[in-house]
Amino acid sequence: MRRFPHSQRHLSFFMEKPHFRAALLHPRYWFTWLLFGIWFLVAQFPYRWQIALGRGLGRLMLRLAKSRRRIAERNLALCFPELSAHKREQLLRRNFASNGIALMETGMAWFRSSRWLRRRFTIEGLEHLQEPMSRGQGVVMLAMHFTTLEIGAAFMAISHPVDGMYRPHKNPVYDYMQRKGRERHGEDTDVFQRKDVRGMLKALQKGRAVWYAPDQDYGIKQGVFAPLFGIPAATVTGTSRFARVGRALVVPYTVTRLEERGHYQVRVYPPIREIPSGDELRDAILVNQFVEARMRENPAQYMWVHRRFKTRPQGEESFYDKKVKRRKKHKK
Repeated sequence: MRRFPHSQRHLSFFMEKPHFRAALLHPRYWFTWLLFGIWFLVAQFPYRWQIALGRGLGRLMLRLAKSRRRIAERNLALCFPELSAHKREQLLRRNFASNGIALMETGMAWFRSSRWLRRRFTIEGLEHLQEPMSRGQGVVMLAMHFTTLEIGAAFMAISHPVDGMYRPHKNPVYDYMQRKGRERHGEDTDVFQRKDVRGMLKALQKGRAVWYAPDQDYGIKQGVFAPLFGIPAATVTGTSRFARVGRALVVPYTVTRLEERGHYQVRVYPPIREIPSGDELRDAILVNQFVEARMRENPAQYMWVHRRFKTRPQGEESFYDKKVKRRKKHKK
């Protein structure tokens, strides 16, 4: 059994491990269980079959998920204006195929064994995580929303204890399976709710590594406008705050799918030692510069279906179609 220093062992302030409850067997959840049963069976297919199935699912999403397609098209046009319309269309198709594959990879991460997954990836730069933690220093594991996010989290859990952030799901069966799937590959891996800032800071101060992805638009209330592809983008300042208050290093990592080899490359980068600089805007710019460089390296595997630039500076128009809110009908 792997042993870790006291500072890396389970801490009492984390959420309790997920436990099965009889209430999850209520008939209203039978359909959810059926879907998970199908998902589990598909996850047992040979890897190549799953990748082919994922590509097909991506093509279907491209045809049916029209709003997501428009968002991705807009993002690619904003970020890669130098590409021709034909080149961007090709990139869009590859990206949706990658999103379909991501669903298969989630099943692999949640339902396949650690031994099976270990054969699928190689990791480089792990010393950038191990060295500060050996000294008892916490680490903010800077992640990005690539389509390999879920399986990449499993790879990291297999390689080294990294705590995660958790957003409860409204469906309790999905919530249970999601947490169970994310915690199963590391006995010292734990999660806490995304809004539990205090819990994350305590973990960092105790010398743990905590997964954190600041590359989506969470509004400007807890952020600043920092350039991304030359566009002012609402960027959370959490990376800077966690590093400063948690006395932690910011260590980025990426996971790249190498489809032709049926393999994945996990890369842990050297710490971004300039963060915290004492200037949250400067730190946000540094984060976005790093994120943009990785997005340019591997654009087909990034999650372009999210509205990354939905929050605009005052007076600027939205880049995206306005969402039509459905009004709930109330019985009189």
